[in-house]
Amino acid sequence: MSDSTEMLKTAVIVEDDPDIRHLLVEVLESAGFSTVSVGNGIDGVRAVIAYQPLITTLDVNMPGIDGFEAARRIRQQSDTYIIMLTGLEEEADVVLGLGAGADEYVVKPFRPRELRARIEALLRRPRAGDSAASSAPRQDSVGPSFPAGRPETPAAPPATSAPAPAAAAVIVPSSQGPEPREATTGSELVSRSAPGELTPTGGNWLAHRDLLLDPDSRLVRVGGEELELTRTEFDLLATLMESKRRVRSKADLTLVLRGESYVTSYFVGEADKRAIEAHMTNLRRKLGDNPANPRYIETVRGVGYRLTSELLATP
Repeated sequence: MSDSTEMLKTAVIVEDDPDIRHLLVEVLESAGFSTVSVGNGIDGVRAVIAYQPLITTLDVNMPGIDGFEAARRIRQQSDTYIIMLTGLEEEADVVLGLGAGADEYVVKPFRPRELRARIEALLRRPRAGDSAASSAPRQDSVGPSFPAGRPETPAAPPATSAPAPAAAAVIVPSSQGPEPREATTGSELVSRSAPGELTPTGGNWLAHRDLLLDPDSRLVRVGGEELELTRTEFDLLATLMESKRRVRSKADLTLVLRGESYVTSYFVGEADKRAIEAHMTNLRRKLGDNPANPRYIETVRGVGYRLTSELLATP
């Protein structure tokens, strides 16, 4: 990268979860970036074309188009460094993400300091043909972090991109997109109906009211319908169901996700705890659980989380 990028750095954050988006803003701004935040893949592609950022972070499961397709479209029109941040950890997903044009593939929940170190490592890695001035991502203006005002003169998109006026009004941090939503499940993996399937028998199913979880097959069912969770969400739910009414703190849950649940000397920072809160928000949304009147998971203020009481929970 040229020396000019050291002073003027812009990052586009494409993430539909507001809590994770806020965490990414903190990480990138602490690294000296001005940030542009959007909530879906379509707006993300247009933001990259308009701002030509140095770094772009991409979620995978988003409304409109997923992160893989967004990466392909971005890579056709920009040389920005793409970091995929997702709960998908299978080898096939990693290969697909890197094949779509990503430079890094980071599995959630990520560690903020590690993410920053990965970004700094990326910036030390020269692009192919970096000697040509036009090959590096343009950094004409840092501007304010977005959502906020737009730069007065955003970088001009390549000749093959969509006309600039169409992109001028669509960089918004909402699910509104300039194109019709495609038939996808969006940013959430919502519950799938399984008509005709029998209630699970055998195995090591854990049960709490109409919520069933099998740690061996990693299946979750709510009211007889199968629910698809990310690895992190499943591990959090399994930990809480195994603990029943015992309160699990955010620090405790962080260590469980790291595989360090029996080690007490590891540091758990505020960013780690906020990441747990973000994952719990996603998990509750998928369960259809209302934090104000919880059916499955309740918050013990100032401490952590536990299952609701079988007797006191609302049917």
